[in-house]
Amino acid sequence: MSLVLEQVTRRVENQLYIDNASLVLEPGSFNVLLGRTLSGKTSLMRLMAGLDKPDQGRVLMNGVDVTGKPVRQRNVSMVYQQFINYPTMTVFDNIASPLRQAGMAREQIEERVLQTARMLRIEPFLKRHPLELSGGQQQRTAMARALVKDAELILFDEPLVNLDYKLREELRFEMRELFLTRHTIAVYATTEPNEALALGGTTTILHEGRVIQSGRTPEVYHRPASVLAAELFSEPPINLIEGRIGGQEVSFANFVHFARNVDLSGVPDGDYRFGVRPSHIGLTPSNDDDLELAVTVELAEISGSETFLHVRNEYFSLVLHLPGVHDYAVDAAIPVYIPTHKLFVFQRSGQLVQAPGLRVARAA
Repeated sequence: MSLVLEQVTRRVENQLYIDNASLVLEPGSFNVLLGRTLSGKTSLMRLMAGLDKPDQGRVLMNGVDVTGKPVRQRNVSMVYQQFINYPTMTVFDNIASPLRQAGMAREQIEERVLQTARMLRIEPFLKRHPLELSGGQQQRTAMARALVKDAELILFDEPLVNLDYKLREELRFEMRELFLTRHTIAVYATTEPNEALALGGTTTILHEGRVIQSGRTPEVYHRPASVLAAELFSEPPINLIEGRIGGQEVSFANFVHFARNVDLSGVPDGDYRFGVRPSHIGLTPSNDDDLELAVTVELAEISGSETFLHVRNEYFSLVLHLPGVHDYAVDAAIPVYIPTHKLFVFQRSGQLVQAPGLRVARAA
């Protein structure tokens, strides 16, 4: 089954929720909707499901216009952030409920429920009630109910957001593997760029109800079409520095000057915005083209086994995403190193001019 959204717009009480969005989702595909809170992810999925009707545009499934067709007449399942299970029913009965509503024979229901429960590793809990389960098992139950009826379209509205890190990692992997063997279209909403990368497939970046960019996840990540796409598909957001390319020299804020290398040789002279991902900046040199910058520490934000190091100089600020714990004192003077072959180059207006290619780091 294919799903096509043609220039759909949705307003609620004169407030624009979805702004002229177009998408094509292929049969058997896993599709991530990436955007900040209130970017339009849930609104777009509700239009896909038939829970809402667009004010303009069309929704087509397998080439058939289903814009006005309600959700009960579509073969669609949806999994939400919260564990939406029936508390008075056993896990078996929760999973079986959509099959019973569809009038499936008892033997088929039992076979389908056992198969789905085994796939999601909740078979030992089929006789229990949801409140007797852990959070991860409850969410697996909700997912099993969505998966059991072989819907043509399955929508996941940030389904793992309330789980702890370990469970989220585990379920992400299971979902990715699960949909490799299915022919349904899966759509998964998240606010987290790293989750989009972990899930793969295709990613559509949403902002204020608009589709900013859509394509294969690695392509969207490595070649963001604009500054906004680069900022939204980076956690922390990509660092941006105003600068200029002229002759054989590149300058940042008319303060830092370095030689134009082969990676920037094809960019015309002019004023640009240079982007560098926080994870690409290091505390020690590791590449032949590293640019050393003297900076002072603003904040060392330690989060588990990684550190977000905020630094500055007189002209601009940077954020480094570092593995491990780095406890720097505020105002400490340190050097940081930017591999200039990993610079993104954007027009001042925001459009991508050049994305970095791949290069093997220098041996230590």
